[in-house]
Amino acid sequence: MKSKWVMALVVVLVGAGAYGGAVLATPSNGLSTSTLAKATASDLNLTGHAVVTTVGKDGKTRPTGIWLSWLKTFGLSDLYVIDNKILPGGTTGWHSHPGPSLIFVVAGAVTNYVGDEPGCPPHVYAAGSSFVDAGGTEVHTLRNEGTVDAETIAMQFLPQGAARRIDEPVPAGCPA
Repeated sequence: MKSKWVMALVVVLVGAGAYGGAVLATPSNGLSTSTLAKATASDLNLTGHAVVTTVGKDGKTRPTGIWLSWLKTFGLSDLYVIDNKILPGGTTGWHSHPGPSLIFVVAGAVTNYVGDEPGCPPHVYAAGSSFVDAGGTEVHTLRNEGTVDAETIAMQFLPQGAARRIDEPVPAGCPA
């Protein structure tokens, strides 16, 4: 009998937590999102390397460094290409993703706020620039604080079947 009461209490607490999370979440505003592509991939092991060179005044090519990249996943992954359009004054709302995203700003400018950065400073990215959302526990919001429409294209790498976006409450010390 006691185990039934414990189970009932667990169910109530989980339900209250889910409800509380939904109530505290910050909604998007002035945002339209389209999925341009979605695919599932097996284990990824993407590596790349190159010798970076420069041409000297004498016309000779000389190595100046090495460039490396590495992306490795274990298990199935859902890959997304997402188009976000944000009106002036609009926001994505505070949220997180279970995996990393590569974000390209293709129009206007967006301001990214990351919840775990001291003072929650703004990071402004204009058209032609890009940035990385590490995913996992990183909570962030994008805002269009400009006067023209902003647009981003995001490439997301997520565990298969995971929610693409998780709404989050406003982190302490960050703008609502």
